Amino acid sequence: MPKVAVLTNDLQYDLVNKSEERRDVVYSVVPRLAEFLDTLRSLDVLVVHLQLINRPEDPRAERYDGWLPATADSPGRAVLTDIVADVDVTVCKHQASGFFETDLDRILRDAGVQDVIVVGMHTQICVQTTAADAYFRGYNVCVPQEGVISERPADTQRALDWIGSYCGAVLPMSDVVRRVKDGTLAEVMPAPAS
Repeated sequence: MPKVAVLTNDLQYDLVNKSEERRDVVYSVVPRLAEFLDTLRSLDVLVVHLQLINRPEDPRAERYDGWLPATADSPGRAVLTDIVADVDVTVCKHQASGFFETDLDRILRDAGVQDVIVVGMHTQICVQTTAADAYFRGYNVCVPQEGVISERPADTQRALDWIGSYCGAVLPMSDVVRRVKDGTLAEVMPAPAS
């Protein structure tokens, strides 16, 4: 059976707590996402949290009224405890994609991973770029539609439509779990780029 990993994106206190609206949207998803991750862990799926660490010298890093969140010295850079387990791996990133100038590809290859499931926030930015970069590196990509978060539903739908038409399968969480159990996750995905 192919080795599977799930990649969470940017579910960190500083980023989640930007606004009440964002916090409400994230915490409406977190309980189900936490259960999904626990189920996948029980199926020997590797969970990797992609943790954004903003660099103060990066002019493109999003600031909140002049404040730069999720810096290396900010306690709020931590991934939400609701979704973290001791067996998980954390990979620090400095840009939207979890693959850009990180060790993620090496970690996944060393673990024998072929299939990646991408979840988290924001669907149209970090989830989409991480999914595309995984596809470009030859991984089978799947995005569970209830496991991604954007403040605007239209942003989520646009990104899911693009992912589903180009680089990955978009499925309900229940189908992802069933396919991981029976080893058929890769059967619903587009062929990797070569």
